[in-house]
Amino acid sequence: MKPILSILLSLVLTVSSIKAQDTVRLSLPEIFKEVDKSYPLLRVYQNRINSIRALAEGAKSWMPPTLSVAIDKFPYQLSMIREKSPMNQAGFMFSAQQMIPNAAKLNAKRDFILSQQDISSNEAEWEKNVLHYSARLYYYRRFTAERKLKLVNDYEGLLKMLIKTARDKYVYNQSDLPSIFKAEASLSELKNMETMLLSQVAESTIGINTLLNRDVNTPFAIDSLLQPTDYQADFVNTGDTTSLNRSDILATESRIRSMQSSLRLAATGLKPDFGIQFSHGQMFGMPNQFSLMGMVTIPIVPWSSRMYKSEVRSMNFDIEAMQNERSTMRLMTRQMIREKITMLNFENQQLRNFDISILPAYRKNLESNLLAYRQNTGNFFVLLDAWTMLMMKEMERIDKLAQVFAIQSEYEYQREKK
Repeated sequence: MKPILSILLSLVLTVSSIKAQDTVRLSLPEIFKEVDKSYPLLRVYQNRINSIRALAEGAKSWMPPTLSVAIDKFPYQLSMIREKSPMNQAGFMFSAQQMIPNAAKLNAKRDFILSQQDISSNEAEWEKNVLHYSARLYYYRRFTAERKLKLVNDYEGLLKMLIKTARDKYVYNQSDLPSIFKAEASLSELKNMETMLLSQVAESTIGINTLLNRDVNTPFAIDSLLQPTDYQADFVNTGDTTSLNRSDILATESRIRSMQSSLRLAATGLKPDFGIQFSHGQMFGMPNQFSLMGMVTIPIVPWSSRMYKSEVRSMNFDIEAMQNERSTMRLMTRQMIREKITMLNFENQQLRNFDISILPAYRKNLESNLLAYRQNTGNFFVLLDAWTMLMMKEMERIDKLAQVFAIQSEYEYQREKK
């Protein structure tokens, strides 16, 4: 057990070592701020936004011009090229062509590209919420584990004192040996429990350091005076709709707007494009010639317009499906938020019951048995049972606090609390 303890102690700081060493104390808001700044995944979304903006800068670009060079109407008898007559139409042809896209298409394309940056922005905010939720879970787990460690240390000291007293009284036949052995076995169990709690502290420390994008063994202290947040007003207020502005729902709305922009872009396919072509003929047997030609596409012809119209219809169905998805997300969000706040309310009531009635009664039981044992009117076995029951209830109280923190974390996750 000693090697295991030494390994765990190298990964974590127990409550006593935290007090003894000059370590950095991190609160939850400080961890959130550092995660938002350091976690690599969040930079992915910013780079995607930068990519979209860079792409939008060229959205209104035209196709490059086309230059052509040709030999035109050359006779197979090349000697005829030198003849100066209307029959000699040989020459070099030079032409330049430029297609002019419809301005409405360019604007629609740019709007569609820029609409995608809102999606990445909302997804980044939701990813922050997910990371904050993970940080809360790790933080609260370490907090409750350290509370249990302190409790184990306190009860270990009390149990050692009781064992010493029982051994002294055993000499005078005022204590029984089986109860003393049972107490010593309980003392060993406390050591085992301490090892388990150290592993939980180590696991939470590693998780938080990973979220902070730093060495997993970096020591730090946490807030030792945490209390559950009072959300009683949220439990009473059933008409609050601010949760419907969650980033994941806003991301879906951004996808809908982006799809609508894509639909408008597809609809511009029915608009014509234009072009211009200039040609120059450098003739051998006749005067030089040129031609200037304008062009326009006709996308409204039936064999062409069917493609654009079917694409628009398809996108309308996609938009309707995404709107249904958004409605479902809102419905599920309302359900989850109401479930969590209701569970949190009942868990807090149970936690208050521990503080108001359960623990005081067990403390009185231990105190009365301890007093009776000191006055030689009590039994060590009964005293040991009172010690065990109080410690178990203290542990249950911390477990209930952990449940409160876990449900509170889920509630804050569903509400996207910053």
